[in-house]
Amino acid sequence: MSDAAETLFERIVAGEIPSDVVFEDEVTFAFRDLNPQAAVHVLVVPKKRYRNVGELAAADPGLLAAVVATAKTVAELEGILESGYRVVFNTDADAGQTVFHVHAHVLGGEQLGFFGSHAP
Repeated sequence: MSDAAETLFERIVAGEIPSDVVFEDEVTFAFRDLNPQAAVHVLVVPKKRYRNVGELAAADPGLLAAVVATAKTVAELEGILESGYRVVFNTDADAGQTVFHVHAHVLGGEQLGFFGSHAP
């Protein structure tokens, strides 16, 4: 990981930028996305910065497991555990990652479209 300037998410976790916090524990922080793509759209970030999910998995698989466990906790808190939810990690620019601090999108609360299909 580079020593680049603080990311937006680091500033949110530090409380420098206000957010609608859904859940926080010792190692993760979950807050509502400002541009929701579903009825429920919560971002889960590890408090320690890694650029993307691949970097996190290689460096700290236990922390990656904590991020995924927090995604499940968010689904419980948001009342979408039983109806279903999606967890998405965008990895790098071509996948749509715009903040280079790994984060999971927890989406649900409505019928989501099928993922990965496209017209020929």
